[in-house]
Amino acid sequence: MDPKLATVAETITAPPPRRIWPAIRRFFAAPAALIGAIGLIVVLGAAIFAPLLSPQDPYDLMQLDIMDSRLPPGSESFAGVPYLLGTDGQGRDILSGIMYGLRTSLIVGIASAFAAALIGTTLGLMAAYLGGRIESFLMRLVDLQLSFPTILMALMVLAILGNGVTNVVLAIIIAEWATYARTARGTALVEREKEYIEAARCLRIPGYRVLLRHLLPNCLAPIIVIATMQVARAIGLEATLSFLGLGASVTQPSLGMLIANGYQYLLSGLYWISFFPGIALLITIVSINLVGDRLRDVLNPRNAR
Repeated sequence: MDPKLATVAETITAPPPRRIWPAIRRFFAAPAALIGAIGLIVVLGAAIFAPLLSPQDPYDLMQLDIMDSRLPPGSESFAGVPYLLGTDGQGRDILSGIMYGLRTSLIVGIASAFAAALIGTTLGLMAAYLGGRIESFLMRLVDLQLSFPTILMALMVLAILGNGVTNVVLAIIIAEWATYARTARGTALVEREKEYIEAARCLRIPGYRVLLRHLLPNCLAPIIVIATMQVARAIGLEATLSFLGLGASVTQPSLGMLIANGYQYLLSGLYWISFFPGIALLITIVSINLVGDRLRDVLNPRNAR
């Protein structure tokens, strides 16, 4: 077929594009979504500008003083530096630890969700479009993966690979890619039977162009929603693994590691060492979930209230 004719045919057979600005206006029309967006902006700003905003680098040994250990919130160090949220057992500023910990937690959440979405969506679209034995094999693999609890799969991977942020990201990818694969396949199966896909096949448009230009754009809405929720789940999972001693190492700050560091002091009344990192973790997860919940309504108008 003539390339120009194929391009015209693809334009004719493709579904109408989605409008972006009306969706953005609908997104911010909900108060909960606005609160979630503001909370997420604050969290991202604190993480990105941590070196500029934090009173100290909590993992620079030259800036720590054991004499500042376990100071309550609102205290000042012996050098006159105010510690709004107090210090931990090593004399590290809790506020600075939270800012730097947010960086690690967000990196784990975003990197694992993006990689899992890329792998799972690719395999799911291939399974739906190709069908046959390839689809059967991939879906049985997905069923096997989903039969294991996420935390159990992550623990098994980390038991083999060891601690570290990179290993935590890899463990979450292995534990979560199947969710994207099943969602992408289910959505692609519906789109595969529509007239514009049949027209594209009759015009002998290459399969990869059908996948990228037709199936993928129409599967992005549920994938984006799942990926947004997955960022929050990954952050919570990383905090759980770090609290159990299988997540980030001691030299890599994360919210879970900060909470674990203060656990031994809870019975002594030093609540602030774990309390404030826990509040930061709560705000982060709730903000992301509010944004993801609103995205589900905006990208799926049938669910809008």
